Amino acid sequence: MSAKTDKQGRLYIPKEVREKYGERYHVVTCEDRIELIPVADDSLAAVRAAAGELRDASVEEIREDIEDEAEAQSEGGR
Repeated sequence: MSAKTDKQGRLYIPKEVREKYGERYHVVTCEDRIELIPVADDSLAAVRAAAGELRDASVEEIREDIEDEAEAQSEGGR
């Protein structure tokens, strides 16, 4: 998908994208590109949803999950 800015520098985001990701974005500038990161309408609800299964986990369980994931990623990169 490509997009073009208008004379005022506004970027048109297609309806399908807005419906999927919302209407607010952080603009992140990288060395060779820009990225649009969706911003949740309710940031606290988004954090709670992302941390859902962690709510009842102990610190040790969380630490083990992180170590297991890091190990799996390092083995996948070999």
